[in-house]
Amino acid sequence: MAQEAVDKGAAPHKGITSTTEELSPAAAKVDVKPVAQDEEIRKRLQTVLNATDWFTDPQVRVEEGVVFLNGQAASEELRKWAGDLARNTQDVVAVANRIEVPQPSAWDFRQTSSGISALWRDFIRAMPFFLFGLLILALSVGIALLVTRGVRAILRQRVRTKLLQTVIARAAGGFVVFCGVYLILRVSGLTQLALTLVGGTGLIGLVLGIAFRDITENFLSSIFLSIQRPFETGDLVEISGVTGYVQQLNMRTTVLMTLDGNLTQIPNATVYKTILSNFTTNANRREDFVVGIGYDAAINEAQEIARKVLADHPAVLNDPEPSVLADSLGSATVNLRVYFWLNGREHSWLKVRSSVIRLVKLAFQNQGISMPDEAREVVFPQGIPVTILAEKPAEGQGASPANRLPTESRHQDLDVVSTKAEAGLYSESSVIEEQAREARPLQEGENLLPVASGMAGSEKRKETSS
Repeated sequence: MAQEAVDKGAAPHKGITSTTEELSPAAAKVDVKPVAQDEEIRKRLQTVLNATDWFTDPQVRVEEGVVFLNGQAASEELRKWAGDLARNTQDVVAVANRIEVPQPSAWDFRQTSSGISALWRDFIRAMPFFLFGLLILALSVGIALLVTRGVRAILRQRVRTKLLQTVIARAAGGFVVFCGVYLILRVSGLTQLALTLVGGTGLIGLVLGIAFRDITENFLSSIFLSIQRPFETGDLVEISGVTGYVQQLNMRTTVLMTLDGNLTQIPNATVYKTILSNFTTNANRREDFVVGIGYDAAINEAQEIARKVLADHPAVLNDPEPSVLADSLGSATVNLRVYFWLNGREHSWLKVRSSVIRLVKLAFQNQGISMPDEAREVVFPQGIPVTILAEKPAEGQGASPANRLPTESRHQDLDVVSTKAEAGLYSESSVIEEQAREARPLQEGENLLPVASGMAGSEKRKETSS
């Protein structure tokens, strides 16, 4: 019966590592005899404690059914187990558990070494999963690279936008890598973490979108701009009041080289939402200016003189036809508005406008068309003498001596279409391109716009013949 008590008492055999899980159940009932003697109880308990080899110098003493336990145990669980064993023994009245659990010394590294050993055992057990995860991750990255290249090759024939090709291709590759990571977590038994990763991806994207709203807005605008392509590299555009030639469209900004030779970066969100004028899409451009003539001049005659100047100007287009219209009646002048068209890709509208204004003024002077300034009221308290001339001024002379110029000088001025001060009528695009090349170089590979082969800066300067 004593042997059965040991078998039922949940006492592990010698050599089996003790754990909390093994010692948690209470010891089974120990039956010796219907009426057990103190010595019999002592002998059996002493034999069991010695057999386990878990205790240091265990001693058992029994008096009148009271069991006294002495010695040392390695842990509190073993001490409790010995007390439960004695308490469940037949005819035991009480148990005085005096077994001590010695506290380890501060310089005792056995617990540390046991922890390191446990970590090492866990690492050895996890090594197959670790190697399997590395293999799956490597395969995922390799497949992702192949998928990215394949999708980009397919889209190259169907999508013209370079940025859209890159975004879609990288999204496909990223999805493959994400599936590989999810598989690794599932195989490793981290199913809840895998589900959290899948569910949290959308939340992370939402949080990042809110935190980096401006960056996200500029990024999405760059995608839309590269798809719609309202301008190309080298186009002359006006964005948010800034006029310049497009140098680059990158992931965040649009870079312009202004007419002053400065590189200006405009956020893509602003470019996408603001009013944009592209002066290069249509080569023809209309310019106008106002010129005032005196009330004594015939309007139709002045219109015809200005029209002939426009018709003879080499930089002014005959189709669409130029026009000279009466615009308004001023305090001292009749204001004419002169409209004309030019090829904006070949000529500078600023220079052509200056040339036309200069030639119209000279033509009016030669033909005696007065161009007075604003009227001023002058009061003469004593009055002024008035003399009436008997003869009219000779034909061909202007109303004012100031307008009379030598005939040879006038013809020379009329023949000069572009003066040295106007520096030719060619477009400034070539000059701007030279300035862009001399500026600090932009980062290569960031331009989302294709570089046009016939970029405006590559054109040669075209000077009009004098």
